[in-house]
Amino acid sequence: MDLRVSTSYEGLATAKEAAGIVQKCVHCGFCNATCPTYQLLGDELDGPRGRIYLMKSMLEGNPVSEHTQLHLDRCLTCRSCESTCPSGVRYGRLLEIGREVAEQQVRRSLKDRLVRFALRKIMTSRKWFGLLSRIGRWVKPVLPPVIAKILPARRNVGRLPPIRHSRRMLLLDGCVQPALIPVINAAAARVLDRAGISVVVSPEAGCCGALSLHLGSTAEAERHIRGNIDAWWPEIEKGCEAVVMTASGCGVTVREYGQLLARDRAYAEKAARISSLTLDLSEVVAVEKPTGLPSGNSRRVAYHAPCTLQHGQKVHGQVEELLRRYGWQLARVSDGHLCCGSAGSYSLLQPSIANRLLRNKLAVLQEDHPELIASANIGCLLHLGKEARLPVRHWIELLDPAIT
Repeated sequence: MDLRVSTSYEGLATAKEAAGIVQKCVHCGFCNATCPTYQLLGDELDGPRGRIYLMKSMLEGNPVSEHTQLHLDRCLTCRSCESTCPSGVRYGRLLEIGREVAEQQVRRSLKDRLVRFALRKIMTSRKWFGLLSRIGRWVKPVLPPVIAKILPARRNVGRLPPIRHSRRMLLLDGCVQPALIPVINAAAARVLDRAGISVVVSPEAGCCGALSLHLGSTAEAERHIRGNIDAWWPEIEKGCEAVVMTASGCGVTVREYGQLLARDRAYAEKAARISSLTLDLSEVVAVEKPTGLPSGNSRRVAYHAPCTLQHGQKVHGQVEELLRRYGWQLARVSDGHLCCGSAGSYSLLQPSIANRLLRNKLAVLQEDHPELIASANIGCLLHLGKEARLPVRHWIELLDPAIT
């Protein structure tokens, strides 16, 4: 599929990158077979192939309308199409570029601009999101159900192990997770401590940049990325051997820091180094084999593999194997490649589609009679927890030595 970049975009370096991605597409349509929105809506323009045509037309200088923006907005960025594509099209990266260009070409309504601005500023701020979460819990009984369901019950974080080992790894606190489910990183610290690894959290590190990136605000995302690199770099120079991710949605973005800042002379080398050191928590636990962890005693758990882990980071089967290793029995889950509908801020901006996907996902997660549901990403946990009949937990909590 050829793309001749319009003269109006000739000065945009990412337009040339997009052209290279588009040219790898052979419009075979295999991607539509695994695209959640195409499966639901049946519209060619709500599948990867149709969206590629829309972005191609846009970059060639053809008029861009709200129609184009709508179909790009409806994409979950789940990257299931990348797992299916025989040509290796980097659709996720193409969509980031396409959304940024569309955002500059089409002026949204005042309401949409305000909502997106609020999401980018509040959800990426640990201070403000934490404050609003605490207020939300205080007034939860009077909140609208659609908001109240998002706030999980507060759980005891437990004691954190001291930094006592010579081996150290960085852990990203992020922006949403510390406010809503802080026990996840606490559990990770306790499990890694049993493997002789101390985790280090840099207080200056914040949002990974994913939310801004997916909402078409690339410059803002890059500011978050540079801030994290600056926060982590002193610890890396001191010998931290990895950057460990407990949220796969953050992990897929941090693993692409090198790509995102490749043209930044001041940060390109550091960004590439950060990306090379980034690991999902499951990859670390699988290799280090911590001892003294609780056994699942053959209890049944349904595991939902986040799209950002299986399609974005290409980490397959790792969590499932760990759960089996530590005594859990995995319930059968069909269509495990399909998205639950969370997708970062997607469930807030596209609630109709997100909720249809949620119902479909919960049906298959609960049909084999598990005792609980586990996942590996904060967004999926919150989204599934809104409607699940069962407890929903991060998988690392099932291995936490502090559990009694």
